[in-house]
Amino acid sequence: MNDTRVNPEITPIETYKKILLAVIENRPSGTRQRLAEALGKNRSFVSQIVNASYPTPIPAQHLETIFTICHFAPAEREAFLAAYREAHPGKLESIRSPRMTRRIVVELPDLGNPALNRKVDEILHNLARSIGGLAASTNESDPDNRESEG
Repeated sequence: MNDTRVNPEITPIETYKKILLAVIENRPSGTRQRLAEALGKNRSFVSQIVNASYPTPIPAQHLETIFTICHFAPAEREAFLAAYREAHPGKLESIRSPRMTRRIVVELPDLGNPALNRKVDEILHNLARSIGGLAASTNESDPDNRESEG
């Protein structure tokens, strides 16, 4: 195999994690938190997946979310994916193409209590993730299972 890494002593996992770290460091403050929320994970998870010292691989199902939240440039994305494919041969091919998503905005009253407001936010995030999981499991048997329009 042709080794395209600049330093062959750096593993492919370290390579793609360093690319991700560089991308995140060049994004606005709060990107890590937004990424953690989008992935439904704690911020410590994001710290682990960007730290080349941790051998924890990035799950393939999170890649599209990472690319979207972190706004990878095409060259950054290609370099990341090349290192990811080298680190995890066949893994990307086993993941189905990402589902289209849509964003809705819900306006709620401020409950006057930050802890209570956070709890309501958490409930809504969990509900959205549950709906996404339900949609995914519904379409597992037939990926073209869409209601006809009209």
